[in-house]
Amino acid sequence: MDKYIRLFNTIKYLKYTQIYYRLFYFVRSRFRKITRFKYKFEKESNSIALKLINSCEYYSSYKDNEFNMLNLSKKFYDRKDWNYGDYGKLWTYNLTYFEYLKEKEDVNLIYDFIENIERIKDGLEPFPISLRGINWIKFLIKHEIKDKKIDYSLYAQYYMLLDNLEYHLLGNHLLENGFSLLFGAYYFQDEVLYKKAKEILEKELEEQILDDGAHFELSPMYHQLMLFRVLDCINLVQNNSLKEQELLECLEEKASLMLGWLENISYEYGEIPLLNDSANKITPTSVELFDYSLRLNLKIVVKDLNQSGYRKRKKEKYECIVDVGKVGANYIPGHAHADSFNFELYIKNKPFIVDTGLSTYNIGKQRDYERSTKSHNTVEINSENSSEVWGGFRVANRANIVEFIEKEDFIKATHDGYKKKFSILHTREWKFEEDKIIIEDSLNKECNAIARLHFYSDVTENEILEKIDLGNLQYKIETYNYAPEFNKTLKALVLEISFEKKLKVEINL
Repeated sequence: MDKYIRLFNTIKYLKYTQIYYRLFYFVRSRFRKITRFKYKFEKESNSIALKLINSCEYYSSYKDNEFNMLNLSKKFYDRKDWNYGDYGKLWTYNLTYFEYLKEKEDVNLIYDFIENIERIKDGLEPFPISLRGINWIKFLIKHEIKDKKIDYSLYAQYYMLLDNLEYHLLGNHLLENGFSLLFGAYYFQDEVLYKKAKEILEKELEEQILDDGAHFELSPMYHQLMLFRVLDCINLVQNNSLKEQELLECLEEKASLMLGWLENISYEYGEIPLLNDSANKITPTSVELFDYSLRLNLKIVVKDLNQSGYRKRKKEKYECIVDVGKVGANYIPGHAHADSFNFELYIKNKPFIVDTGLSTYNIGKQRDYERSTKSHNTVEINSENSSEVWGGFRVANRANIVEFIEKEDFIKATHDGYKKKFSILHTREWKFEEDKIIIEDSLNKECNAIARLHFYSDVTENEILEKIDLGNLQYKIETYNYAPEFNKTLKALVLEISFEKKLKVEINL
């Protein structure tokens, strides 16, 4: 019975559009199986020569038949297996994104993919088609390659995408569909692709970019990704003519806001906090994105951090970023963690207290742990999560912020994530002084509570004891796996403090 209640508490947040398209695609797939429907993998087309200024580089690479992505390498000696799944679906997706295309001779990888396209599985889903379309077009433009075989295949893939837009997911998935359709529309001068791209981008950018400039899934990494795509679309529209560049104003307005939020949330040297699903070396860095925006002549509009629920306090000696927001986005919280009142702390531009990071999207114990309350710098009560994260990318009952007070050097918030199960409200206060941060946790009733602080991988036990006043507190220092990148973990220290109702911790700087 519990699993059905959890499922209901997950589904109730979905939009009607998501439910409708899940059912529609399910029924259609069954019908098409009976009728033996198959897509055509070639579609006659005429592409045009486009102009683009240089964009940002990717981290994926290819050399001597070896692909390196997400810190995992695979060399194919005989033939390339575009369905290779031993590293998990995300790696297979990345294999078919083609972000590793660099030298002109890499066009042979495109030919190989096309020759094997009828046997490809994950790579023909709408999300990888979207990213592959952008990357193929950028590559073809850069190397001035004009090839009917590639064009016919790519055009057919765009119409497969058009038939499978990710309305059942929405969020960043649908935005990626829209960004790619815009590239396809320009490259093939296609009115149908353009009309759908315009519809998606205008609607989704308005909804998904919050008033303080954040992307509404509240992951700094995904914010960088979405900003990168917006910048690429601005590059496309600025330098080419279609429909009198009518989308340019909308794209530039959203980019300016997003740049402002990224400037707000980034640390002094450009690093992002690894909040929610965030990892390094997936997207261009903040510095690279700011440089790209300058080459596109964009302005940065900085607004106070507000609707996203993140706050940053910066003093001479430190920068502290705290999470006092809700689980987001409401109907697509797949990249959210059970991390209410989590925070990070940099001292003298070096990481000290950090989010534990993200090493995998593979569903299982590691994914569950990295999304759990236990793996964040907050309070876990009775060994339960503050929000009910499950199934890799789902959230059922979730914590809500029921009280919030903010002053220049003071933040206080209360969440109700433990109210339904234990009738407990958790309140956390941060007091920011020049040489000290004071954090006070209070619960409205006694229970078994543990507050955790996860430290950067080079922080020693002596540094912890030197900077944190533990007094008579009941604590222990353990190790955990810090995950700054996908498929990469480093041993680091975590401080666990047990208490029943009230806790006060001072961090001396």
